[in-house]
Amino acid sequence: MAAEFDIETLKFDDAGLIPAIAQQHDTGEVLMMAWMNRESLKATLTTKQVTYWSRSRQELWRKGATSGHMQTLKSLRIDCDRDCILMLIDQIGAACHTMRRHCFYTDVTNGNEVELISPMEP
Repeated sequence: MAAEFDIETLKFDDAGLIPAIAQQHDTGEVLMMAWMNRESLKATLTTKQVTYWSRSRQELWRKGATSGHMQTLKSLRIDCDRDCILMLIDQIGAACHTMRRHCFYTDVTNGNEVELISPMEP
């Protein structure tokens, strides 16, 4: 059953933000988590180029605008509580600002941290 999407049905936090998880659409690889506000979500849905809200810079941040490591939206999913977004995307290059494919490169097992992947070559 299809219904028109209403952004106002989402549960944004007190700062007007909602967590957004980016997952590679064809491999299932979880790439990163960032924040969106209403404006960045609307821009993402309109352009299909993923746009986040930068809490540190207090501005919209289109992923890959300066690095070329673009994220193209393939599908957007909303969790059962409507307070988190999962975006199935096509990632070009590194998703992480550390130049790694994804942000989840540190494993903690038995009290030890292990770096799972190295930064990508520029």
